[in-house]
Amino acid sequence: MKDSKSILDLIKNGTFPSQKNSPTDGIFRETPLTSQQKEELVDVINLSFGLLRTNYHHLYFSAFKERDAEDSAKRLWLHSLASFQPSVILNAMDRIIKKSDYLPTLSQVIRICTELKHDFTLPSAHSAYVEACRAASPKRNAKWSHVAVYYAGREVGWNFLASSPDNKAYSIFKTHHEKICSKVIDGELLPEISPIALPETKETVLSKDENIKMMDKMRKEWNL
Repeated sequence: MKDSKSILDLIKNGTFPSQKNSPTDGIFRETPLTSQQKEELVDVINLSFGLLRTNYHHLYFSAFKERDAEDSAKRLWLHSLASFQPSVILNAMDRIIKKSDYLPTLSQVIRICTELKHDFTLPSAHSAYVEACRAASPKRNAKWSHVAVYYAGREVGWNFLASSPDNKAYSIFKTHHEKICSKVIDGELLPEISPIALPETKETVLSKDENIKMMDKMRKEWNL
């Protein structure tokens, strides 16, 4: 079995073989997706079947003995998975390949995609960078869209983010953000952020004499 991570690396680098001329292309004529989204989904389904074929070789060819059976399965997957982002589908494939010795059913793929879709709330690197730069102090008490943003900012250094130009700080932040996001996508749980306990502010009630003294002081300062 070929290592799934190496295959996903090929996908990210754009060198994994695609099947642009697959008969599955026609399935999108009645879907409400844009042309680009249709093309991306066709590619990701073809890539997913390529991953399954490589990792479950004998089981795959046992299930799809004929090309027509494979093409029908692709059409069904396209119709059933059209609501998911390509990144979610690929990450579902990655999770299946790492954890299962058997060829997945479509219902299993949908279930895992649904789980990932709910957890897949990671902001883009640029959005995370803007959020980290604008967050109020103390940072641990700020409201974060995702804890990954906080940990990326902490790795870079809050003072560095505040004092460095964007063209320098962003590239460094992006590197840390992507590393942390990869851990989250792989299933790692980041520690919860413990807020800093802020000192309680107590309202001091002045006595009548203290109020008179304060008023006299203000009159003198303002020449009233």
